[in-house]
Amino acid sequence: MARGKVKWYDADKGFGFLSQDEGEDVYVRSDALAEGVDTLHPRQRVEFDMVSGRRGPQALRVEVLEIPGKPAAAGRSRSSRTPDQLHGMIEDMITLLDSSVQSELRRGRRPDAKVSARVAEVLRAVASELG
Repeated sequence: MARGKVKWYDADKGFGFLSQDEGEDVYVRSDALAEGVDTLHPRQRVEFDMVSGRRGPQALRVEVLEIPGKPAAAGRSRSSRTPDQLHGMIEDMITLLDSSVQSELRRGRRPDAKVSARVAEVLRAVASELG
């Protein structure tokens, strides 16, 4: 999963943007927010799964790491993910690989460096959750 901060989010319109720690901004819709999360606040730390859409990266699932006014949580334990969440992460990873890597390889090209870095980050995140 990628990490970053909320750039802006409009709860009334139901969308906003996240800034990745490394990479371009990511579009986020209200249906990608974790259960019980109604809004996001600027500069709030988040962790998210994403996929490349027609207009750039889009968040599929967003988890809040830091609630405004409270200190950031300590490092995550491996057991924090349920099997359903791990299943979702792996499905997202497969979608990302198929849309970003396989399509380029079928055309006889390697994916560009930015896409490769994003894919590597997702693969490392999934591996750390499984390991």
